[in-house]
Order: sequence, then C-alpha cells, then structure tokens
Amino acid sequence: MLAADKLQLQSTLKQQATALKEKEFNLHHNNFMTVGTQAAVLAGLDVTMFIEFQPPPNDEWPYMIIPRVLKFVYYVCITSAFCANILVVSQTTILSVLGASLALRGPDGSMMTATDGLYLERAMVFRSFGFGLILTIASVVSVVWLHLHWEASLTCCPVAVWTMMKMRSTYLRIVKKFDFDESLTVDFRDIFEGPAAIQAIPVRQIISKGLRGMGVSPRNDGDGDKRRSSIVKTSRDADADIELNDEEIALVRRQRMLNGQQSRFQTV
Repeated sequence: MLAADKLQLQSTLKQQATALKEKEFNLHHNNFMTVGTQAAVLAGLDVTMFIEFQPPPNDEWPYMIIPRVLKFVYYVCITSAFCANILVVSQTTILSVLGASLALRGPDGSMMTATDGLYLERAMVFRSFGFGLILTIASVVSVVWLHLHWEASLTCCPVAVWTMMKMRSTYLRIVKKFDFDESLTVDFRDIFEGPAAIQAIPVRQIISKGLRGMGVSPRNDGDGDKRRSSIVKTSRDADADIELNDEEIALVRRQRMLNGQQSRFQTV
C-alpha cells in the first residue's frame, strides 16, 4: 500500500512539474510564431521591392559608376534581406512543428528536452530576423538615391539612417531593461531528476517480473504453435528475458487466484 501511494505521489508531482514546464514551452512557441509571421510579412515586402522597382537607365546620370554602385548595393541588400526573412520563416516553422511533436509524443522527459531546445535556438532566429530588418531599411537608403531627385534624396536618406540608429538604440535599451541572470532562472531538473524520477515500465515487463517471482517459466512444445507453462521453483532464470503470450498471462492470473483461495482456506 505504501509503495502504491509513493508511486502515485511521484506521478502527481511529475505531472504538475510537466504542466509548469509546458507554460515555458508555450511561451517560446508563441514567440516563434510571432517572429515567423513578421518575417513572412517582411519577406513579401522584400520580394515586392525586388520585382516592382524599376531603376532609371544609367544614361540619365552624369557618371556611369554612380548608378551601378547604387544598384549593386540595393539589390545585394534587398536579396539578403529576403533570404534572411525566409530563413526565419523556415526556422520558426520547423522548430514549432518538431518541438511540439517531441513535447507531446516523445519519450519520458521530452517536454523538458523540447523546451530547452527551443530556448537554445531562439538566439539564431532573433539574430536572423534582426539582419533581415536592418537590410530592408538599408535597401531604402540606396533606392531613394536611385528613384528620387537629389533634394528629396537628401531628406529621405537621413531619415532612413536615423531609423536604423534608433532601432539599434531602442533594442539595446529594451534588452538592458529586461535583462536578467540566466543562472537565476527557475529550473525543474531537481524535480525531474529527484522526487519525480520515475520511468514508465511496459506491461509485459511488469508481468514478466511477477511471473519470475512466482516461479513460472514458459516452455515451447514441439510444434511451435502452442505454448505451455509449468511451475518451477528455481531462481536460475531470474534475469532471463521471457516472451509472454496470452495463455501465459492467463496462467499467471489463475495462479494468483489459486494462491488467494489457498490463503483463505488456511485462515479458516
């Protein structure tokens, strides 16, 4: 009775700890979905800027080298921004699908493994998203000189540069405000590896141990289609692997019933 109560307590503790870990998993999953959605929007904007923009001919410029350099910078920036955003979309999709599959359908402890995996991958995803965003604005700096007159270009180019600098300062300010020591975060390893350290045991393994404890050992007959069991009182095969079929499981149950009846007769 005490063993059963202990196992139930461990199971309850592990279930509650897994539910708490699931909250962290949902946090990372939602963050990836948000970043992936924004990256998909930026990727659509980048491909539109790449296709729809038609730069003026080089003959309109006094020096041929100027429009060629501006076009080179523009197309390199917009192509790199598109690739970075598509990379973010692919990463967030793969992480969301495979992470959720591992957490829900994986072996024992998969929720913890999936959550830690998402946390470790988030740095690369956020970095790629930042590169895509900066390169998109950098392409605007080039396109204003290609598409607008010099008066408008002198006005719009500083605005785009100021936007990039403001984004950087805002990022550093927000990161500093919400920064914390990673060593002080809540960790559930002491629970999963301590009081809740239980493993799921297959049913056939449980019955095999019960069968060996009762001294029942199955043997194959000549034709190989039917199996019979005999009661032996020896401990030689205590650690041997036993393959059980339905007949042997029924034999174990009948033997337990007979032992119970004998105990009641001896009591009377």
